Amino acid sequence: MNFSDSTIARFAREVAKYPADQKVSAVMACLAIVQQEQGHVSPEAEDAVAAYLEMPPIAVHEVTTFYNMYNQQPVGRYKLNVCTNLPCQLRGGDKALEHVCSRLGVEPYGTTADGTFTVQPSECLGACADAPVMLVNDRQMLSYMSHDKLDELLALLKAQHA
Repeated sequence: MNFSDSTIARFAREVAKYPADQKVSAVMACLAIVQQEQGHVSPEAEDAVAAYLEMPPIAVHEVTTFYNMYNQQPVGRYKLNVCTNLPCQLRGGDKALEHVCSRLGVEPYGTTADGTFTVQPSECLGACADAPVMLVNDRQMLSYMSHDKLDELLALLKAQHA
């Protein structure tokens, strides 16, 4: 896989933030750039990032598979991560996940047929006091997600997509 000149320039800006002998420290930033530009991080992209950073491909794969924010396959326009870790689960996180999946007609980790939504259970999102919580597109944290609030969110996102 070959990255565009603009992608390589973005990688170089990230690598420049670290000492020359520690450029592997930019791996997360480089993976985020790939995902931003391509929507997910493919195995080919992992290998290309590894080559660019001169690190073993398995080390890049370990990063990609460890963190929730890297999509290893294409996802919908809206990626909905519903926290199902214990504090959220105790306050209905598992029920919130079931509700969203039911409303959208998908299983956990599934994407709607029209490609609009992907729904995923998530580990702790760091807002336990606001449980149950969810993260939209790895950027927008939403708290106290009752079934009514989930329905409102889905309606809003569907309207934005129309």
